[in-house]
Amino acid sequence: MAELATIARPYAEALMKASKKGDAAALAAEVSALAQVAADAQMRQFADNPKVTSGQVLDVLTSVAKMPSGAAPSQAAKNLLRAVIDNGRLSVLPEIAAQFQALVDARSGISQAVIESAFPIDASQLADVKAAMEKRFGRKLEARVVVHPELIGGVRVIVGDEVLDTSIRARLEQMKAALTA
Repeated sequence: MAELATIARPYAEALMKASKKGDAAALAAEVSALAQVAADAQMRQFADNPKVTSGQVLDVLTSVAKMPSGAAPSQAAKNLLRAVIDNGRLSVLPEIAAQFQALVDARSGISQAVIESAFPIDASQLADVKAAMEKRFGRKLEARVVVHPELIGGVRVIVGDEVLDTSIRARLEQMKAALTA
């Protein structure tokens, strides 16, 4: 995986330099939509066909991808896609999208957070948890919830490489370690 990250970084950084501050979030959504299509096995098989030109791959990819705005992809997204296809790096597009999103988040002072919970969290509970975690981590968070029943109760919050585990399962593991030590 480190190799994919190494290949993707220059593309993401170049796209960041080419994007305007206000347009970066919209561009990140477009690149993410294109990356979802590029990750499809049938699309990769089509793109790897030697009889298919890079222009045809570009046309198919842009027509199949569902843009958040509903319009065609922006010129910056098309330019990135053209460069990726011409260099035979279509398989790296999902990693480029992830790294570009991280750069956009860093520029805007937002971090992505995954809140793992044993039970579904409604909107008001999520707002409370998010506010507490923003205070705890000292930055604005964009949160998404993932349900993991094996946590038994509580939450586990992952922000980048930081993990805050307040789940009952983690507490039981701590008690087990203390009792067996």
